[in-house]
Amino acid sequence: MNMLDWAKREVELACKRENPDRKPGEWDYGCACYESALKALKSLLEDGHSGFSIGLTKQILNRLIDEKPLTPIEDTDDMWNYSYVNTDGTEVYQCNRMSSLFKDVHPDGSISYLDTDRFVVIDIKSGISWHNGTINRIMEEVIGPITMPYIPQDEPYRAYREEFLYDPENGDYDTVGLLYYKTPDGERKELNIYLAEKDGELVRITKEEYDTRKAESERRINK
Repeated sequence: MNMLDWAKREVELACKRENPDRKPGEWDYGCACYESALKALKSLLEDGHSGFSIGLTKQILNRLIDEKPLTPIEDTDDMWNYSYVNTDGTEVYQCNRMSSLFKDVHPDGSISYLDTDRFVVIDIKSGISWHNGTINRIMEEVIGPITMPYIPQDEPYRAYREEFLYDPENGDYDTVGLLYYKTPDGERKELNIYLAEKDGELVRITKEEYDTRKAESERRINK
């Protein structure tokens, strides 16, 4: 059995499991995804790909699906579209090759860049992930700022955090521990950065203060 015949059989079995009562020609979301994958594989095989070349093509396809550029982005005028100006006079531009990449031109002429997909925050208890501006800024201090030319990694940096409520008047949580992060290739590195809400914003605190706040939070919960 060649690769295509094997794949056809696997897709047939998967679709049968997905929707055992599916009638011929009937559209099914899950089966449509399996069949689209089969079409893509068939196209690759018809183009003569196998082994190393099919793996390389898959990497390219994954970047295109994730809307990541295939070549480095240069800071040239034709790469940016004007978005808005901040209250401090900073002009913000969005990259037309990568929608998550922004350029800030500050009033003093300095330039900084922000890739909103570069970092992901993950709650260690729930596993829920999201993007956060404050964490982005902290992680840039750890990893380093974006420089040009820029080519984003296949995977984001993942910062793992825990949160809890120290002062019941502060809503859902007011204390955050950034415990560690994982690089795009999966290497774990310690962070041990601690934050607390003070005067309406998260500011850094010591490990000792963090432990004190956490102990008080746990004491109140278990009381």
